Amino acid sequence: MSPYNENIPDPKEIEKEIGNFLNQKFGGNVKIISPFSMPEREKKETKSVRTEKTSFHLNFTMKPQELVAYLDQFIIRQERAKAILATKICTHFNRIRHLEEEGRTSSGIVGGIKNNVLMIGPTGVGKTYMVKLIADKIGVPFVKGDATKFTEAGYVGGNVDDLIRDLVREADDDIERAEHGIVYIDEVDKIASASNATGGDISRTGVQRALLKPMEETDVELKVPHDPVSMLKEMERYQKGDSQDKQVVNTGNILFIMSGAFGGLSDIVEKRNKKKTIGFGSTLHDPSDKNTPLKELRTEDLVEYGFESEFVGRLPVRTTLEPLSEEDLFQILKNPNNPVILSKKLDFSSYGITLRFSDEMLKEIARRAHLENTGARGLVSAIEEILLPFETRLPSLNIQEFPATIEAADDAEKTLASMLDPAMKETWEKRFHRLEMDETAYLSAYIKDHWQQLTIGHLLPLTPWRADTAATLCIGNKIATNRAIEVLHLHYEKVKKLEVNFFSKFGMHVLFDEEAVDFLMDQILTAGATSDEMFAKIAEDFELGLALIREKTGKTHFFITREALLAPEQFLNDLVKEELVGKNDAIRLPADQPKD
Repeated sequence: MSPYNENIPDPKEIEKEIGNFLNQKFGGNVKIISPFSMPEREKKETKSVRTEKTSFHLNFTMKPQELVAYLDQFIIRQERAKAILATKICTHFNRIRHLEEEGRTSSGIVGGIKNNVLMIGPTGVGKTYMVKLIADKIGVPFVKGDATKFTEAGYVGGNVDDLIRDLVREADDDIERAEHGIVYIDEVDKIASASNATGGDISRTGVQRALLKPMEETDVELKVPHDPVSMLKEMERYQKGDSQDKQVVNTGNILFIMSGAFGGLSDIVEKRNKKKTIGFGSTLHDPSDKNTPLKELRTEDLVEYGFESEFVGRLPVRTTLEPLSEEDLFQILKNPNNPVILSKKLDFSSYGITLRFSDEMLKEIARRAHLENTGARGLVSAIEEILLPFETRLPSLNIQEFPATIEAADDAEKTLASMLDPAMKETWEKRFHRLEMDETAYLSAYIKDHWQQLTIGHLLPLTPWRADTAATLCIGNKIATNRAIEVLHLHYEKVKKLEVNFFSKFGMHVLFDEEAVDFLMDQILTAGATSDEMFAKIAEDFELGLALIREKTGKTHFFITREALLAPEQFLNDLVKEELVGKNDAIRLPADQPKD
């Protein structure tokens, strides 16, 4: 009996098949020259089961409200969708973590269904953006695919499994980590089939059926038959003497999120409602609100739209997203975390040009975008249309400041001529600095109002300096507010570590008040001071004086203010007088005890 499992191909066969592939693709120009030899090792029976690992443990403790607060920093409106998505995703991963802590790999509930999500909404309302934000925040492997590609491939099943393989690549080939990931499939409405249709519609139904098992639970083999890359990896495993175990990914804990515009679905819902509410008791809908019917969506509506009932049943969580108004688009642009404005500022910054927007300009961009009827996607084309003449010309005109006011949208050529007019130089400088002050004030106020949301997980107290500095970081570095808070928190931790280091070296507790912490953080941010330099300075200024007070009074805890950091000698003199004069009675020994 052969020592190798007959299901595993012989290395020579793999080499031959790769050679045939290269010959077909490149003719005789590319050949394999590889004296293939099996490694000298004990040949073991291969396994066709998944290799068990215990190295990966899901460390997820986020609560739904925390994730909603994070999404609120980036997503305008869509309150219900944010709440549903955040809640079900948090529940999914907290449940997995809870079971793993109990030493279980599954709940043991027969027929248990995952919280797979279906998102329904018009284009450009933030469906994909929302899922990407969540995946980035929670830090699990994430892949995105378009359902349309499954039908265009001409076969079903292969591309569905490829998404799982992509998930393993995103997890740096860590299979167990990939088994805790998220698969996001967009434009899923495109695989709905029309009733009594043939041809392409049958293919779409086949794609739905191919998705059924991965959406629930199945094993997906990583090795792809007749794929040269997969075969090369198999050869490498043979040569290295790696385990011959068959590598598969179990999809039981992989969360599937699907989305689509679902044009015409509201008509199906409304038609059903009209049939059931004819008469005096009927409910009338506002015809101007195209989203109202979708709030009453049922499984039967999705089935009539063209989905298999089994497919719909594996998407138990459903949410709809609302269309965006012109005012919504303006608020998106005003949001300091909006990638459209941040990206455009970065574009100009690459030429050494600082870009500032007036509210009038942002409203004009929103107006033009709304006319395109593509939601937030229209913002990109609108801003490009308005600013392209300036992005083309300004880098060659030695201009470092560009105040994007409404004049730039009304007449680009006239605005450029005015900016180049020496007589108008001071006017444009004033416009720029006014916009800069307005933006800084707006950002500072925004950060103060959203401080609790921004600092979830950071435990960073609010001070006026921190709000203003976060705003300055956002403007100066073209970064989102949450990133600015992360920078502040990093420096905050550095300052708090100085307290720990002082105790470790001198055995005395120094506690900086918040103003003192801000002063030290400012030294890091503006003066470029390092932690070692600050510690050396603090030790030089305070160690001897505090040690004297400890020796005389036994006190080991000292509260350091900003004023103390600025005038350490005066602070220590005052502290010595306060402690020694105020403690005379305590230092004096009782009469019935001998004195030194």
